Amino acid sequence: MARRAARRARARLSSAFLGAAVCASACSRPDEPAPAVPPSATTAAVEPPPRVLFLPDAAAHPGPVVVTPPPARSGRCPSDMVDVLGRFCIDRYEATLSDSGTGRLLSQFYYPTPEITRREYERWQRRKRDMDTALGAILAVPAPEEWELTATRFEPVASSVPDVIPHGYLSGRTAEHSCANAGKRLCRIEEWVTACRGQQNRKFPYGEQYVEGACNVCRATHPARALHGNASIGHLDPRLNLVTEDGDPLLRKTGATPRCKSEWGTDAVYDMVGNLDEWIDDPEGTFVGGFFSRGTHEGCDSIIEVHDYTYYDYSLGVRCCK
Repeated sequence: MARRAARRARARLSSAFLGAAVCASACSRPDEPAPAVPPSATTAAVEPPPRVLFLPDAAAHPGPVVVTPPPARSGRCPSDMVDVLGRFCIDRYEATLSDSGTGRLLSQFYYPTPEITRREYERWQRRKRDMDTALGAILAVPAPEEWELTATRFEPVASSVPDVIPHGYLSGRTAEHSCANAGKRLCRIEEWVTACRGQQNRKFPYGEQYVEGACNVCRATHPARALHGNASIGHLDPRLNLVTEDGDPLLRKTGATPRCKSEWGTDAVYDMVGNLDEWIDDPEGTFVGGFFSRGTHEGCDSIIEVHDYTYYDYSLGVRCCK
């Protein structure tokens, strides 16, 4: 707990001094070299299946997709990342996962191991028949691709791509491993908060006061209540991130909420508040930002510390730093 308090204090200091840092960055000589970025200190190992605290289901998946890395661009950060003050790079969008061995997209609606994907797909097809709600009885369980059901191993790699459904159902350990496989790492709390507050150092990506609908958070519909009649159960149901509200998906595609952008110069980081909660670098287990149905008005200060690093459910994703 003391380490967590220290991290929160660092995050507050980071936002307090952000204005000065922006000025220093803007006033530096254009021919000054950017500070070196330390290599990732984490080398994640493949973990055993995580401990599951809630049990849920899934939904339909597009055809085979081959994910190729974006071309490199000039500058300090890769083309899929945003440069924050010359101090670190952060993914522009919440992560989607692909398998490094095949380059194919992994189903966003399942925890990314073949065993758990098969188990949950089969289990929720059975459970769907006995659902008490109308939506729970009719909404199809998303089918993983055939290769996912027959695979013996996935090696997940995080990608930052616009206009795709980001990957939920991630544990902190898997999030860390997926970033490491992409040559990146989990963001530190002070980095995440700094990036979220944007160059103008505001509580929300778009301003100082909460504005309903500006980010994908505080939605009136909870997907577990819609499917199971109870918001506290069924949190592994693969269909949860397919539920809609008046035709609008609860989980939106990356960058689909255009006002929810944290601006850095002419660039921006999208969806840091809402859409999915995002794991950060804390082996004790911390995620930030809020997800689409979380009733929070805390903006960039939203933080959850009650689950351990192996926990996962539909609302948990990641974006990486470097």
